[in-house]
Amino acid sequence: MADIHDYTDCDATELAARIARGEVSPSEVLETAIAAVERVNPQLNAVVHRMYDEARAMLREPLPDGPFRGVPMVVKDFDGFIKGVPFTGSCRFLEGYLPDHDSELFARLRRAGFLFIAKTNCPELALMGTTEPKWRGPTRNPYNLARSTGGSSGGSAALVAARAVPVGHGGDGGGSLRIPASSCGLVGLKATRARIPLGPDYAEVWGGYTQWGVLSRSVRDTATVFDAIAGPTPGDPYAAPLLPKALSAEVGRDPGRLQIGFHAGTLFGREVDSQHADAVRRAAAQLEALGHHLEADAPKINREQLVRAYLTQVAVSVASEIEEFSRLSGRRPSHDLFEPETWLMNQIGQATSALELVRARDAAQAAGRATAEFHKRYDLFLCPTTAFPPVGIGELDLGAAKRTALALLRQAPFPPLLRKVLDVFASSLLERTPNTQLFNQTGQPAISLPLAQTTDEMPIGIQLAAPLGREDLLIRVAAQLEAAHPWIARRPRISA
Repeated sequence: MADIHDYTDCDATELAARIARGEVSPSEVLETAIAAVERVNPQLNAVVHRMYDEARAMLREPLPDGPFRGVPMVVKDFDGFIKGVPFTGSCRFLEGYLPDHDSELFARLRRAGFLFIAKTNCPELALMGTTEPKWRGPTRNPYNLARSTGGSSGGSAALVAARAVPVGHGGDGGGSLRIPASSCGLVGLKATRARIPLGPDYAEVWGGYTQWGVLSRSVRDTATVFDAIAGPTPGDPYAAPLLPKALSAEVGRDPGRLQIGFHAGTLFGREVDSQHADAVRRAAAQLEALGHHLEADAPKINREQLVRAYLTQVAVSVASEIEEFSRLSGRRPSHDLFEPETWLMNQIGQATSALELVRARDAAQAAGRATAEFHKRYDLFLCPTTAFPPVGIGELDLGAAKRTALALLRQAPFPPLLRKVLDVFASSLLERTPNTQLFNQTGQPAISLPLAQTTDEMPIGIQLAAPLGREDLLIRVAAQLEAAHPWIARRPRISA
């Protein structure tokens, strides 16, 4: 496109419409996107692999006639495979691995017309709520380069927020779409469990906690991409409840008068920043002004039990992933090829018994029953997406004492000691981001919306959760809030 400012003003829906009308060619849009990525990436460190030549080659053939024909996007270096493109999860252990096929998700995104132009940074094996892998280095927040983008889809979030691309792929196993959406002022939807296919390689990821999806700057983009990627595939172990119509058709549809429970505090933590709590109260007032009925209430859950269950499931899943990645790469895993925290989770997973894993599953299912009971009274639940503003780069680094302790554990991984470490993790690990994991455990859909900002103009995400299968309710209300308080014009300090 001739004008970079014109490009950055467009969401994916508008770009696709301009291409369809012949106002601009896919090639012009692609080259503008590449220039935009190259303009902001030196400051953000979001790109780990460029796919520019592959995207240009795609333009030499007829593009699929999908809703996003010719629109560029970026892809997280995890959460699915692209044939012939490096897959590392920002982990040295996977350096040099090239998948031999596409995941169904990426096949559907291609059929929708998207052009993949780069793979983006993430924490090692997508484990942390901040994108600061030791191998790739930290991705920096375009609103403040000293702060994190959140994680694990932080590289994609940085480039979408900086307006280098309108859409970025990611995944959410504990908030990994919603946390970076909150940190970077974006829309992040975690779909209902089993809504987005994980095949052909996986039936479930992290015991059913994980759903793949995208980050965007508009509700309509999120809904229309959802329509392009949702739906079961043969062999899936179960399927999400059917939606009555396309999710994009719900944008602008009157949601009616809803009953909404809201909680200005934390679910799995102990404290919440006052600005985040105030943002929820303001959102509740906005929703009341739009005609909904709001009450202060929250699902009745066992925090300690659920946090331990969450970490148990993740640890076992990490151990299983490392074993599978060893098979795919032909390399033998060793602690020097992983970050200390990743190797610790692997050790805990290896030491976890089948009985402990079943108890973790049962705790998550009990939480699902508790939230279902809550939703007998309320159509939606409102709370902060995160409890605090994005952390500073390096703020969560291990100190010398912890590094020494983990080194000792590598030499003597006694199961009772590992369980004690898990208890310590459970007491503090999720304090900064305590409000997203519950909905991965229950399987409910949840969305983060960029409705507020701190006094120093850092984004604050507001989270809405709905009953299983009710993404339609989320999108109706999200679009209603977007229309009443538009956020699309906000630009970070680092912008293409």
